[in-house]
Amino acid sequence: MAIHLRTCQGPWLFYILLIYILLNKTGAINSDGEALLNFRNAIVSSDGILPLWRPEDPDPCNWRGVTCDQKTKRVIYLSLKNHKLSGPISPDIGKLEHLRILALYNNNFYGTIPSELGNCTGLQGIYLQGNYLSGLIPSELGNLSELQYLDVSSNSLSGLIPPSLGKLNKLITFNVSNNFLIGPIPSDGVLINFTESSFIGNRGLCGNQINMTCKDESGGPSTNSQFPQSGQNQGGKKKYSGRLLISASATVGALLLVALMCFWGCFLYKKFGKNESNSIAMDVSGGASIVMFHGDLPYSSKDIIKKLENLNEEHVIGFGGFGTVYKLAMDDGNVFALKRILKMNEGFDRFFERELEILGSIKHRYLVNLRGYCNSPTSKLLIYDYLPGGSLDEALHERSEQLDWDARLNIIMGAAKGLAYLHHDCSPRIIHRDIKSSNILLDGNLEARVSDFGLAKLLEDEESHITTIVAGTFGYLAPEYMQSGRATEKTDVYSFGVLVLEVLSGKRPTDASFIEKGLNIVGWLNFLVTENRPREIADPNCEGVQIESLDALLLVATQCVSSSPEDRPTMHRVVQILESEVMTPCPSDFYDSNSD
Repeated sequence: MAIHLRTCQGPWLFYILLIYILLNKTGAINSDGEALLNFRNAIVSSDGILPLWRPEDPDPCNWRGVTCDQKTKRVIYLSLKNHKLSGPISPDIGKLEHLRILALYNNNFYGTIPSELGNCTGLQGIYLQGNYLSGLIPSELGNLSELQYLDVSSNSLSGLIPPSLGKLNKLITFNVSNNFLIGPIPSDGVLINFTESSFIGNRGLCGNQINMTCKDESGGPSTNSQFPQSGQNQGGKKKYSGRLLISASATVGALLLVALMCFWGCFLYKKFGKNESNSIAMDVSGGASIVMFHGDLPYSSKDIIKKLENLNEEHVIGFGGFGTVYKLAMDDGNVFALKRILKMNEGFDRFFERELEILGSIKHRYLVNLRGYCNSPTSKLLIYDYLPGGSLDEALHERSEQLDWDARLNIIMGAAKGLAYLHHDCSPRIIHRDIKSSNILLDGNLEARVSDFGLAKLLEDEESHITTIVAGTFGYLAPEYMQSGRATEKTDVYSFGVLVLEVLSGKRPTDASFIEKGLNIVGWLNFLVTENRPREIADPNCEGVQIESLDALLLVATQCVSSSPEDRPTMHRVVQILESEVMTPCPSDFYDSNSD
């Protein structure tokens, strides 16, 4: 009997083991779930949504952000927008063979767009805008014959637009604006149908779609535009080498573009400086009037116009996006800054003068005072206080003497108070629209004052505003502003956050060291945060850095440059944080509207 039980025990154990294996197999998550778990594992931080994805589930259909086909249980929608997701996009996303919509916009994704997305042939919409993605646009996206919506705007993508995208005949929406793309826009296929708004903010692009003639269509750009296509036919090391070559070419091109922008002001000054000086003399001599705000100019109109007639190229102290700036010295030793703005249309005068009256009434310790203006037949000559310390841009990037830590803290504090006054205590409230280091001026004690407030609104044109502003402020603008052109207080807060990072690092937002990595200064901060080493952004040449205040400033900057406008603090709150966490506690002059 015992022998019989032992002989029967073998088969029973086998059956039990088989049933166990079958039950485990039935309970295992499906292939789409495995792909999404690998996608989750690549994410280094989020707002807490991804831990709710449980590997013990049979499928991912009840996971937040995931929608499945009810019959097949295959993933068709992946929507994780505005969840503060940070990390690379896993190539396993390409295993979601039935995916129709991929929406990962307004997060902190970095790295490249996976070429494996080209395997998801059912994709109808790809929304990756508002992240920090870098590298090339994969040519494999041209395989997605069902694609109707493609938006990769407001990232740090570089290189050429792949010609293969022209084959996407069902494409309705296409947006690659505000990246670092270069070269000719493909004119074959569906891409010829899209307008300038799809490509704006890429200073290296040319083509019929943006009314920009390519300098040599039979030369370098056209040759380079074939690289992605030929790379697609290569495999292994050749494909990698081809992409590396394109990436290197794109980086060099981007660096050259930045250099050209730096020399642009010098070129215009040399070419047109003298003629513009002469035109000022002609303007004022041909009939001009002086408007003074609240007695801020204690001189007669005759005395001021006489000084204006003597201005020449030797008096030029700056050349910005709004016009040439001159140094105007009066006989009593007082010095002013004169900004020349050309009139644009017949209705310019009435609107401009009404707005200047408002700007001239705004007085605050941390704002540059507009004292009056000269009205001539062809231009407005705005008369401001002259600040001997020059601009913050010059102090950070053009002078051999470095700003120490205390000076940088005071500059950040002054800029914050000036901007907070415009947002919260000014009547009417003013959105600056163009916060950048060249618009923060310094007095002799290196105290900061915000300049050019209100001018971006005065000079904006509905059709050309973004193009005009982006040329001078690329890297400072919030993602949503670069997309829509609509300025809010929160877009100013984003620009202030970039300014803080510039002061802390001593590097411009689009410094060559960032472009080489396919990033800007915000992307670099986010990368350092995910690596748990954000302090490395601090300028190593800055003396007296205090860790406590550095950490507080990094926290403020991170909040200000959040990809979600709703998560950014108000400038009032920024000032409160700076006063309590960064500066020595002292009575705030935040609401001192009469402060000079």
